[in-house]
Amino acid sequence: MKKKKIVVLTGAGISAESGIKTFRDSNGLWEGHDVMEVASPQGWRKNRALVQDFYNQRRKQLHEVEPNGGHKALAELDEHFEVCIVTQNVDDLHERAGSKRILHLHGELRKVRSTVDPSLIYDWEGDVTESDKCDKGSQLRPHIVWFGEAVPMLDKAAAITSIADILIIVGTSLQVYPAAGLSGYAPHGIPIYYVDPFPKANYELNQAANLEIIAEKATTGVRKLVDRLVGEFS
Repeated sequence: MKKKKIVVLTGAGISAESGIKTFRDSNGLWEGHDVMEVASPQGWRKNRALVQDFYNQRRKQLHEVEPNGGHKALAELDEHFEVCIVTQNVDDLHERAGSKRILHLHGELRKVRSTVDPSLIYDWEGDVTESDKCDKGSQLRPHIVWFGEAVPMLDKAAAITSIADILIIVGTSLQVYPAAGLSGYAPHGIPIYYVDPFPKANYELNQAANLEIIAEKATTGVRKLVDRLVGEFS
């Protein structure tokens, strides 16, 4: 029997339960910084040292946190379904929890890229300094999609969502576009589950014919949902 395809859209809420701070919960500040200072091309041009230090600290923080029950429950779905996780998060908690197919919409903390050739992307564990250059001799920058930049993986994410049999949305406000519009690509009528303690509707979800809202945090809501899906469909 062919496995059903599940697409999971995850946002900052699932990682927040592991101790990774988000900026939308605290007046636009991210770890004490205005997000435009550390997450925009303008901020990079204004103060590269500040931006590099900010992401160096975020990279270090990954060593201090662990995947939570929400990440681990989603990883269990791989045993029963064909699963792809499309995440807005730049951490590696889904990978460390054991999920096999993960698409990072907004980049990855443990990667850096060239400032002159976006295709030159490198795995990176430690700090990035001004002396770190790409193969073409240009400064390395965080492999993060900043505000005002294109989202290179968006078309791929939309294509994946368009062939889903089941869509799960976890820990996202669904207010930040273009990622918030991905649910609109899901086939009409498929089951859509939205897990978030403070769910917010948007245009795309308002059009959904088969939406179920689970108003719980990821560690409890995802666990319950995964157990249900395994029981019903596997």
